[in-house]
Amino acid sequence: MNEVKWTGGTEHWTRKGDIRLFLWHKKASVRVPHAGTLFFVHGSSMASQPTFDLHVPGRPYSSAMDWFCDQGFDTWTMDNEGYGRSDKHRAINFDISNGADDLTAGTEYVLQRSSDAKLLMYGISSGALKAALFTERHAERVARLALDAFVWTGDGSPTLAQRRKKLPEFVAKNRRPIDRAFVHSIFQRDHPGTADEATVNAFADAILSLDDSMPTGTYVDMCSKLPLVDPARISVPSLILRGEHDGIASLDDLIEFFKRLPNMDKQFSVMAGISHASFQQKNYMMVYRILHSFFTLPEPAYRG
Repeated sequence: MNEVKWTGGTEHWTRKGDIRLFLWHKKASVRVPHAGTLFFVHGSSMASQPTFDLHVPGRPYSSAMDWFCDQGFDTWTMDNEGYGRSDKHRAINFDISNGADDLTAGTEYVLQRSSDAKLLMYGISSGALKAALFTERHAERVARLALDAFVWTGDGSPTLAQRRKKLPEFVAKNRRPIDRAFVHSIFQRDHPGTADEATVNAFADAILSLDDSMPTGTYVDMCSKLPLVDPARISVPSLILRGEHDGIASLDDLIEFFKRLPNMDKQFSVMAGISHASFQQKNYMMVYRILHSFFTLPEPAYRG
């Protein structure tokens, strides 16, 4: 495996009780106007830096953090408890509610150091569930919320239907092993060809440099406890992103969720040619542009 190093940012640490949580910060470019403070939330099978600060030779801006910094955003991400550099010692499975608790601690730390009163938040897969649940609890901290590869009830999800077959195994233990073949399977299960080999290999190197197993809690939640989020309680402007080929959530499931969001400052975007891990796809720059457009929208001057 190639050695992986993360550069250009600053590591930070905060606490959730006696639990240490790792945060990674990259500052906005001073060459453009300040656009906001953006907090990225990772998914079930990888820590934060591999997802949001990946570097692939010959692939410009594989790091979403770098691209958004160059657009004027102050960028932060955090390893949830049980992942990456954050504490892993507790004998629990680190479920989605626990991850939302991590966000409570992490966002408090970030806002104490930010010139912005609220954060822009992006979550992917189970990270989207954590971000949504956190927003239910702390809407006052979120200016705009983007949920990518999100799932509401799980109805019509081929990925979750397959995953439920292993639910007894996930329930029986707190962690599940991962390896290079597992990382590749993320990009093969829905629609092979949406990501290039060099990117998947770099992603696998980055993930495996930090972890050789992952918590089972998010899998258990997504297979047996949905819905975990009430759309009627998400009051902030929201964007729902769905990859054209993503197997986690059916289009109908997400549209029903979208219809119930009470804030009419909301958008739904289907991303062509994309499966599950959107920032690692061939069409990743399209995702950045969609997010940038949403995060830089002015507040409505008239609501009626």
